Amino acid sequence: MTRPTDRLFIDGAFRQAGKTIPVVEAATGEVFADGPCATPSDIDAAVAAAHESPAVRWGKAPPAERAEVLKRYAAALRSRAEDTARVVSRENGMPITLSRSVNGIFPAALVAYYAKLIKEWEPEESRPAFVGHTIVRREPVGVVGAITPWNYPQALAIMKIAPALAAGCRVVLKAAPETALDAMAFAEAAVEAGLPAGVLNVVPGDTEAGAHLVSHPGVDKVAFTGSTGAGRVIGAECGRLIKPVTLELGGKSAAIVLDDADLDRTVAGLREVSFVNNGQTCHLSSRILVPKSRYSEFVCAIADLAKSMTVGDPLDDDTEIGPLVSARQRDRVLEYIEIGRGTGARLVAGGAVPADRPRGWFVSPTVFADVDNRDRIAQEEIFGPVVTITAYDGDAEAVQLANDTEFGLAGTVWSQNSDRALEIARAMHTGSVGVNHYQLDIQSPFGGVKSSGLGRELGPEGLDAYRVTKSMYCADPIGR
Repeated sequence: MTRPTDRLFIDGAFRQAGKTIPVVEAATGEVFADGPCATPSDIDAAVAAAHESPAVRWGKAPPAERAEVLKRYAAALRSRAEDTARVVSRENGMPITLSRSVNGIFPAALVAYYAKLIKEWEPEESRPAFVGHTIVRREPVGVVGAITPWNYPQALAIMKIAPALAAGCRVVLKAAPETALDAMAFAEAAVEAGLPAGVLNVVPGDTEAGAHLVSHPGVDKVAFTGSTGAGRVIGAECGRLIKPVTLELGGKSAAIVLDDADLDRTVAGLREVSFVNNGQTCHLSSRILVPKSRYSEFVCAIADLAKSMTVGDPLDDDTEIGPLVSARQRDRVLEYIEIGRGTGARLVAGGAVPADRPRGWFVSPTVFADVDNRDRIAQEEIFGPVVTITAYDGDAEAVQLANDTEFGLAGTVWSQNSDRALEIARAMHTGSVGVNHYQLDIQSPFGGVKSSGLGRELGPEGLDAYRVTKSMYCADPIGR
């Protein structure tokens, strides 16, 4: 790292963090920089900056004016895409080909999308009423405390920053300490784009910093992505404070393979949706449900898939599976593998640290077959390259098994008959379903049901999450 790594971004300027925390390279297990770790007083300063006049004026500016600044912000993020992607891959082990897309290209694309959307938006609309008319006005919610995890640090942060800024809000971003370094790309781009001071503040920190931000009286809304356990704590606190909150939480999504599925196409798709980002993905299709009539052939094919995947340096373009983010996460995944071994499940691929990768936090792609849907490895989010295969008999049982979980974030259906697959998708109790693939769409809402969260991000719905409505009842008819 050639620039200082222990900085926070508050009130339009970089400043020394109250304390630092080592950032460890996932592929080597060695410290490669000291990252910033915000203290409660740093959080106070960031929230205070968001309430100063330059920042407050942002919400009062015409939408077209905000859109022009956001277009410059998108360009500034785009110019940093390759460097940012590489930093993320070093921090969390994400394969560089994926990181270029989700941490490099996606943030700029999403900012540009909301810049266009807000430019076409009118803050007020008039509606006829039984008496006179009503003006319905949409206003920015205020100061947003955004708390993001380490697995997709740029993508998940910009899913909050972009719509919030477009709506006229000010943002205090509390990034994860594991990925504290890449978070500064948001700050550097803000300076280059001329974003007013205090509109965006970047304060990576630990759980203490996050808790302080959630409870801060100067924060009007919380937007959180992370574990379901943490989400419950944050949701409870926001409920106590009567503070709006968006929660994008964990998942244990099912891939339903129908009996007419094409073997090669389906297995090629599962390579992407079941092992993406080394398994460190909330919407992962980690439970694969296969009809009994085709069970053996799919078990063999999925096991062969796992064995064929290239495990290696996340900065190598050929790598498909990189290391996990930390020793703690690797050990957690290995513990779940041991839990799986202790059940009636059959290990058909992986199950250990690769022999040629003793350094860093690697786990081989792992597949368990003959898994009972009630087993822990089928019910709990592992967050590593571990998938389970469970047999079913008939479409109704497939849907029942898919829905038999506390989570409801995502899922996939695989079939040569798209109409049949869509009927299955409609019956799945989840926030999103992919048919013969799974790819988030920036123009469409994303989020979960049940223990997978509250609210939606992306699309116009993502913008609505950062606005409040006011009704102004007027005695005279429209036009008077």
